[in-house]
Amino acid sequence: MKYIIVGLGNFGSSLAQKLTALGNEVIAIDDSMEKVEHFKEKVTHTIRMDATDELAVSDLPFDETDIVLIAIGEDQGSNLMATALFKNLGAKRLISRAINPLHKKVLEAIGVDEIVHPESETAERWSNKLHLKNVIDSFELNDDFSIIEAQVPKKYVGKTIKELKIREEHDLLILTIIQREEKTTQIGEKEEVDKIEGIADPNVELEEKDILVIFGKNSSIDSFIGEKSSEENQDD
Repeated sequence: MKYIIVGLGNFGSSLAQKLTALGNEVIAIDDSMEKVEHFKEKVTHTIRMDATDELAVSDLPFDETDIVLIAIGEDQGSNLMATALFKNLGAKRLISRAINPLHKKVLEAIGVDEIVHPESETAERWSNKLHLKNVIDSFELNDDFSIIEAQVPKKYVGKTIKELKIREEHDLLILTIIQREEKTTQIGEKEEVDKIEGIADPNVELEEKDILVIFGKNSSIDSFIGEKSSEENQDD
């Protein structure tokens, strides 16, 4: 996977380093030479650039980049300008950081694909969400172990937990299964609600919309999920 991360503040720099460590190619951009120099040994590529300068930004390899993430958090105006510019230049998948509720509404109007809230979402969670196709959320216990929520990979639909031999072959533990159901509210609107099954029954047949809550070593989770986000782009 190839990423462009704009803004090397706490969130952006942490995400850029984690995605690099996972084997991805990351171009990290900031207008501070001090930050660019500081992270140049920890991120694939670091570039000093004004992300609101259309002439400079247009030279970036958009055709080869899977995801652009605008992580600017200190300057709302620069965030919006950079987001709009990268949108106009044809970023394949554009994610931007929301600073407040009004800012979020403007980003939605621009048409970003996804919005980040670093105050409540960590770089660890986003690195897993971006790196692996099916991961919905994750909680990193330490450098080696995590608990994740992941959609059932297509190749496992219709099989039981027992048939998959997840404990024996992958050294992972499925804590529970979350089933997403559609219900009608009192005012007639449709909404999705999560039904948690409790301790996972090894004989339950997995369905396409099921969400697995998995505990285990990060490398084992990576191997089990086995579908990198880039495959999603190839399928489109």
